[in-house]
Amino acid sequence: MTDSQAGAKAKPRGGGKRERLASAAAEVFHHQGVERTTLSDIAQAADVPLGNVYYYFKTKDQLVEAALGAHRDRLSGITGRLDRLPDPATRLKALIAGWVEQREVAARYGCPFGTLAAELDKREDGLDQAAAGVLRGLIDWAEGQFRQLGRDDASDLAVELVAAYQGMSVLANALREPEVMTRQGRRLEEWIDTLARSGPAGA
Repeated sequence: MTDSQAGAKAKPRGGGKRERLASAAAEVFHHQGVERTTLSDIAQAADVPLGNVYYYFKTKDQLVEAALGAHRDRLSGITGRLDRLPDPATRLKALIAGWVEQREVAARYGCPFGTLAAELDKREDGLDQAAAGVLRGLIDWAEGQFRQLGRDDASDLAVELVAAYQGMSVLANALREPEVMTRQGRRLEEWIDTLARSGPAGA
């Protein structure tokens, strides 16, 4: 759920126009929210003519779906890279470090995905459930790492980790204090170290 390319003026490059539009939609929705965003905003961020937006997406809701897909692909890429690290504790700590690296973006705009999920939660057209599915993917990945640590309470720990991330993102954003992420990230890394040393729950 991080994006090292995030930035107010960043413009997606490379890939097909549809993919560029989906990536741009995810970024602009993060910065402005769905309701305030126009198709023209997304065309400008993707650096394509406005007519191309209508060619690929007939409605803003279709762009929201595409943005969710971009978030899903980004999460898959992140976890894929993390899976190449040698052990689950290292992977979890690298995930946390990635969150902390994005502290300036989080302080300005909130979590790239959490803010979109919260906005879509007000709807009952299926997009809310699609957003929940993306978040579930992160929780499932984290649960797998805790299981590899031998934790019988892996499911609860995964929810606790993701909830902590969302909480520190909200606080950093509300207070406009990026260092909230730094401090809380350090505590989460220490927590992972403690869990790795203690082994299975109840051991």
